[in-house]
Amino acid sequence: MDLESHVRSCGHGGSLTHEADSHQSTTLKPIAHFGNESSSRPSARFSSVPEQTADHRSIIDAILDNCRRSTLPYQQAHRGDAFGTAFWFNDLVSEDDDSETYSQYLVPAGSLTRYDLAEIRLRRELSDTPMSANALMMPQFREGWTPLGDSGVSVLPAAVLHALARRKKWAWATDEITDGIAAKPEDIALLDDGPVPAYALGHDVGPDRTQREQAVVIGEVTRRGDGHGFVWGGHVPEGCAGAPVFVGLHLADRSFKLVCLGVLLPGEGEGATACHPVAAFDRIRTAVRALPQPSDATTATPAPSRWWRRRK
Repeated sequence: MDLESHVRSCGHGGSLTHEADSHQSTTLKPIAHFGNESSSRPSARFSSVPEQTADHRSIIDAILDNCRRSTLPYQQAHRGDAFGTAFWFNDLVSEDDDSETYSQYLVPAGSLTRYDLAEIRLRRELSDTPMSANALMMPQFREGWTPLGDSGVSVLPAAVLHALARRKKWAWATDEITDGIAAKPEDIALLDDGPVPAYALGHDVGPDRTQREQAVVIGEVTRRGDGHGFVWGGHVPEGCAGAPVFVGLHLADRSFKLVCLGVLLPGEGEGATACHPVAAFDRIRTAVRALPQPSDATTATPAPSRWWRRRK
């Protein structure tokens, strides 16, 4: 039998809705998808997160179809530690019928930006032209970041990264977490207080400490007792702190809306008992919009609506 899934993208301001297949509304073991530098799609491994009822496959497909190129793995250069994940975020400043103006930032966990020389691991899909190396060095890395209050998140205007690529004679080709995907207060209000299935798109640390394969890590999020943000439940592989966290908001019938809930922060505590907060995008967006607008804000023609169709 042919089964079809549909994802709709509506530019920077539009949301993503997904029609899941009714045949897949079954109890599935959460899986972690680990990519390979030479493959176009990640392969799958099982994780030890408890079973839960969710259409994991449809949500993972929606994340990878729309956001696979939004993440960057980085680490402290020449040290082999302080591994993290960052992602591109387009903050919509204004829009009309003919154009959209947005400011672009790189978003990581703030505590993983406090060293002088960083190494960003590159992969071929992040440029339409050949790259000169497999890594990009960022000197004076700790400079230029703006902490977003007490959220645990910092941002860097993306012009810095575009300038580094231009010096190397190539240009970025990325996906971004856009205003339409980043959670709004009304999206967050729809989430239950109890555990909600969640998905982090990060970069694991391989055995040689240089291979940073992309992973969709499945866990769950629960609201914090103080009402500020969420807490991640489940294993977090090394290197995935700073990853964007996604949820699927169920709509009518078999549809759901893909939402980037926020940023997965480093664990608080030791070892297996570490608690990983998730900084929610409602506070991140408010803090970003309180910043002076970068001089390189981009005006672009709105992207046309696009449909992805997959037959199984």
